Formats: sequence, structure tokens, C-alpha cells
Amino acid sequence: MIRHRRPIALFLSLLLLLPAIGCGRESAAGQDQQPVSRTYFLFSTIITIRVFDEGMTEARFDRIGELLETIDRQLSRQLADSEIDQVNRQAGIQPVAVSAETYRVVEEALQFAKKSGGRFNPAIGPLVDLWAIGNGGDSVPSKEHIAEALALIDYEDVALYPQERKIGLARTGMSLDLGAIGKGYAADVIAEYLRSEGMKSALIDLGGNLLALGAKLDGSPWSIGIQDPAEQRGAYLGTLQVIDKTIVTSGVYERFFKADGQVYHHLLDSATGYPFRKNLLSVSIVTDQSMIADGLSTSVFGMGLEEGVAFIEQWDGVEAIFVTEDNQVIVTSGLDGRFQLTHEDYTLAERPTATP
Repeated sequence: MIRHRRPIALFLSLLLLLPAIGCGRESAAGQDQQPVSRTYFLFSTIITIRVFDEGMTEARFDRIGELLETIDRQLSRQLADSEIDQVNRQAGIQPVAVSAETYRVVEEALQFAKKSGGRFNPAIGPLVDLWAIGNGGDSVPSKEHIAEALALIDYEDVALYPQERKIGLARTGMSLDLGAIGKGYAADVIAEYLRSEGMKSALIDLGGNLLALGAKLDGSPWSIGIQDPAEQRGAYLGTLQVIDKTIVTSGVYERFFKADGQVYHHLLDSATGYPFRKNLLSVSIVTDQSMIADGLSTSVFGMGLEEGVAFIEQWDGVEAIFVTEDNQVIVTSGLDGRFQLTHEDYTLAERPTATP
């Protein structure tokens, strides 16, 4: 399964009076304006699709399941003989032909790596395996083992062959990990399918990657709660009104362990081999495409507050919400007056002044 990059509890709470979701589906949409829904389990996380349209059928939900399973077979490094697993097993030996979809995701991931100066790194697999945070890892690796992993995670050693549509890894032991972008890609695929079927109002939640398709049935925006990263699922620090947007969060809580009084979280710095130390608890990205939001959330978390704010301000149609370790909340300029802070333990602070 695709490794999920952020803790499940760091999700974006939906501030909607929806009925509870059980093992099956809800009643047909249009009856008291309730959605039809289905829950899946793929990519090591719970995926919930809610569609507010009477035209949503069981066959269409089945098709979404097929799309998710296809993506898993393409992008999961944990799934034996997936396309990415084949690429990783041939590291240092030969490039491997992949589908157009897998090629595109890897190509996008490498672009994020370049734009972020390596904070986002799709070649980070050996370091992820070494720490194994969230997968049984509970101790700090030795400096020697970290050095060995660092020698295998240079994203510039990932080679693309566009005419043959092949991907190659330069050295044995290298491993691609698309967990920081794969769920975003999957959310976009589901949204594209729903639009193609005429669905105009839906909520797509892939373990914290939230995509709000269209508006509510009455045309009003969705009211989305931004998770309080220091609390359990369902506790939020503020709200944001959105129409046809995706919100993706990277944060440090739940997938972590403590050793000698120090917290070690799952967001790993490929420059040092240790978790990022940027005085941040979480970063939420708000934009139109979930894959872009996915890639940017990791990228700007690794940059830290000042550089991250300046970086996002350069992107058209992209905004961000930063939560610092001292409980300050900073939003980029496009969210001024739009984000409502609701938690008394947090303070809405001014954006840092960019250093010349």
C-alpha cells in the first residue's frame, strides 16, 4: 500500500451535519439532501467518498474502487510487483517501462524536488525504511546507518526516458517512495471521474487529503475545519469556506516516537537524515489540484515558516496555513479575511517579512 505521509488524526474535519458512516452506504442523495457514500481501505488509510447527487450509483462507486486499486498497483512501493516496486527492484540494473500515469506522477514528483531544493524527495525510500516511523520504528538509527541511507536518496539519480516511458534508478539500494504525492494524485483522478459522470457536488477524503468538488447543493461553500495538530481527530483550530478546492495537510503528530525526551516525527529531511526541525506543527495547502497540494505541503513544511510563506506567495492560486510550535497560526495573503480562527489556545499572527 502507498505509505500515508501524514497521520490520520491530522485530518481536515468536515463541519457538516452528515449522518455517521457505517460499513455500508448512506441513503440516497436527495432525501433530506443527504449524500450517498462509500468507504474504502487502500493506501494504508480509510478513504471516504460522499456524493450529493441522486445520479450517483453503486456501479459508479464500484468504478471508483477499480480506479483506486489501479493506482495502488501503479504507485505502491509496498505492493509486490507494482510498477514502482518493479522500478525499485531494478535499481542499479536497468530502467523499467511504466504506464503513462506512473510516469507522470514520478515526473511531477521530480519537479517538486527541484523546485523545493530537495525538501520534497521521491527517492527518500531508503531513509523512510530505516526510520520506519509509523511502521514499528521506535528508536533513532545509528549515524552510520543514516549516512548509508543518505548516500542512496539523491533524487538526481532518478532517470526518466520519455520516449520509452521508462524510469531508472542509478544505484542498487535506491527506492522511490511516492507516499508524499500519491494520495493527492488519487483524489484528482476520482474528482475527474465524478465530473465526467456529471456529478457536481462531492467530498473526497483520502485519509486527510480532502477535495471538495463544487459547492453544496444550495450553492453555498463548504465549511472546512482545519485540524488542531495537538489534539485528537475532530478537534479543529479554525474554519475555511471553500468551493471546488482541495486542502492537504502535513503535520508532525501521531506518526512519531519519543526517545530521551525528544520527539521524532515521520517528515524526514533528506539533507540531514533526521526529521525536519522547523518550529512547525503543520502546514495546510489550499488550491485546485490535490497532487499539487500534496507535493507543496511537504515542500513548504521542510522550508520552515519564513521561506515557506515566501515560496507559496509566488504560486498563483495556492494558499497555505502554517501552525507553529508556539501555537501561532499564519496564513498567506490570499486567505486574509477568509480563515476564521476558532481555538482560544492559538493566535493568528502576522506573516514574516521576507529577507532581502
